[in-house]
This record gives sequence, structure tokens and C-alpha cells, in this order.
Amino acid sequence: MDTRELLNALHVAERLKDATRHCYTSGGRHESVAEHSWRMALMAYFIKDAFPKADMDKVIHMCLIHDLGEAFTGDIPSFIKTQADEDREENLLYAWVSTLPAPFDQEMLSLYREMSALESLEAKIYKALDGMEAVIQHNESDIQTWSPNEYALNMTYADDKVAFSPYLKELRELMREDTRAKIEKGEKE
Repeated sequence: MDTRELLNALHVAERLKDATRHCYTSGGRHESVAEHSWRMALMAYFIKDAFPKADMDKVIHMCLIHDLGEAFTGDIPSFIKTQADEDREENLLYAWVSTLPAPFDQEMLSLYREMSALESLEAKIYKALDGMEAVIQHNESDIQTWSPNEYALNMTYADDKVAFSPYLKELRELMREDTRAKIEKGEKE
């Protein structure tokens, strides 16, 4: 990639550092989209041995780019995001991706299509990590920052996404245990 094109792409990606998500960090500030994507990629790295048949480098790439559309739209929590919001984000993202030089334009477009189809093992892993990272972050945040619907949502969110993998189902169950403990502790305080 030409150095100017690289800088231009990185400037767009930098917006994700300021794009805040609905969730808070354990330190009490809003989490950024960039932080969410980074930890998803780290999760993929840590679980690579559990998926010897998967191309975990591809999963890490998916994790890193999955929310780039939010550089144009900001983050909209999944429980209020509409199909119109998703379509707008995808259209803006694909328009930007088309301006990238080869081979990145086609590589990213191919990854986004694979992620959207959710048929490959890699896409299923990425999607599960996306949901599970959000649950982990909620478990780490102060329960006072939770909206009323998140008590139930944190108990079930991403269950459908991990159903394909015994390992991820076990990991999700541990997160559920953490959620139960957090809610119980919050009720006592």
C-alpha cells in the first residue's frame, strides 16, 4: 500500500478510538469500538488451540475489521440497532472499502462477505467472540451502568452464536456464572 493511502486508511480507523460503545470499562469510562475489536482479536489469539482446523489469522483479521463501519456511523447497541441502521453502516463501509488500493479492497470485501454469510468456521468464531466480548465487558463494568434490559440480556446474549462449539459453550457458561455473581452481589449492595 502506498504510504499516503496507508495513512488515509489509518486516519479513518482512528475514529474507532473515539467511537464509544454502550458499555463501560471497569475503570468507569465508556469503552471504545477500537478497544472492543482489539480484545476480540486477543481472544482469537488465546483460543487458537481450541480450533486447530480454523484459520485463526483470518479470524483475527475479521475481529480487527468487523466494526470499521462504525467509523462512519458510530456504535448503535445491538438491542436497538435496526435493519436500516445495519444497511446504512454496510453501505458506507463498502463505499470506503472500494476506495482502498488493491489487494486490500478485494480482500476486505471478501472477508466482509464471509462474515455476513456466517457459514465458515472462521466467521462463526468471529461472531461468537463479538458477542462474548460484550458480555465479558458488561461483567467487568459497574452494574450501576447497566440498563434494565441488560440483566436478562447478559444471561442469554451470544448463546446462539456459540452453539456450534462445545468449547465456546463452556466459556459462555462461565461468563453466565460471572453475570449471576455480579447481579447477586449488586442486589446485596
